[in-house]
Amino acid sequence: MNTSKSRRRVAAAASMAMLATTALAGCGGDSGGGTPTLTWYINPDVGNSDASKGGQATLAANCTKASGGKYKIKVELLPNSASDQRTQLLRRLAAGDSSMDLMSTDPAFVTEFAAAGYLAPVPESMQKNFTEDRVQSSIDASMYKGKLTSVPFWANTQLLWYKKSVAQKAGLDMSKPVTWDQVIDAAKKTKTNVGVQGKLYEGYAVWINALVAGGGGKIVEDPSATYENIKLGLDSDAGKKAASIINKVATSGVGGPAIGSSDETASLTLFQSPSGGFLVNWPYSYGAIQKAAPKVAEDVAAAVYPRTDASHDAAPPFGGIQLAVGKNSKHTDLAYQAAECITNEKNTTAYMVASGNPSSRKASYDSADVKKAFPNGIAAQIRTSLDKAVPRPLSPYWGDISGALQQKFSPPSKVTPNTPAEAQKFILDVLKGKALL
Repeated sequence: MNTSKSRRRVAAAASMAMLATTALAGCGGDSGGGTPTLTWYINPDVGNSDASKGGQATLAANCTKASGGKYKIKVELLPNSASDQRTQLLRRLAAGDSSMDLMSTDPAFVTEFAAAGYLAPVPESMQKNFTEDRVQSSIDASMYKGKLTSVPFWANTQLLWYKKSVAQKAGLDMSKPVTWDQVIDAAKKTKTNVGVQGKLYEGYAVWINALVAGGGGKIVEDPSATYENIKLGLDSDAGKKAASIINKVATSGVGGPAIGSSDETASLTLFQSPSGGFLVNWPYSYGAIQKAAPKVAEDVAAAVYPRTDASHDAAPPFGGIQLAVGKNSKHTDLAYQAAECITNEKNTTAYMVASGNPSSRKASYDSADVKKAFPNGIAAQIRTSLDKAVPRPLSPYWGDISGALQQKFSPPSKVTPNTPAEAQKFILDVLKGKALL
């Protein structure tokens, strides 16, 4: 057993007792024989939580029917935040829970689970089907040490949403790439806000990583390195530029009255208000605005994520969900067959239309239904952004790195040019056991 695996197992051991009841309950589903039941742990469908309108629960029902009696899928809902989802899945996997048949997993944590040896191998015979017609960023997020370890489901990327009337008033040409400084200055000029995610949670780490990557830097130089040899790139020009942007958004007032507690939902609400001007957020935002504020939606357009500086191309955040299969599942073959059904072109396209979460399938973006759900060129903008998208470091230690990063960069109003260096030292101390989160 390697050192990193040992550390993960020791860290998870303390929570095994808490899982005893739920793990046993998850393991006993098929004791009576009959059709095997596959448990699918799903993250909340943010854009549309009503399972009857095309969420993951609907896909589970559709694929149960399509299996012709080979299996049935039941869903178990994970917590709202990505960090809490990681914690629950990690604890269950470490406890050997055999109900981990399918897991909707943030790509930043798939690597961690794969490195710990918690995932069932993807069958060789199915790998081509799991990678063909997928956007490259979703394939990359499914790999660990050159091997496919999970199945691309939906592929997310953040866009720069803006009110056309505000951009026009500010004299900002949105047909060309814009920088963060330009967006901030436009918001100040028009007395509007820029919606961001600055709360102490995974979404803040997404913003920080996008800013660093957009400045030509990397938070982790080599994500495949062991924690003893890991090298960080926060203490750099790119890290300092990222810190200056965060400080500027927070202290200039354009980030809104509560940037330190702003997540995706809060920033979207701010954007929909009369003071909203700009927003960085995921594609589900458009459907949410249409539903909550249809008049506002008429004034909304989307562009590629802002550049950290004019000399580097933008690095939009990559997110989405991969489907992973736990190694202790009693039905790994059936689980991968179910994953094949869930991620086929028909289902991922329908899921994109219903939930607002983009498909990992390239062909989905040619669908008339997708173009209708994301009109005025927004569907094409999502597709373009996915080609530019940069993931958070696909390191087995991202959970610890992210927690330390968020801590040192919080609150956003206190971020200084020294913050990147302080964060880098703290992260290394945490990884080497010299400091605790």
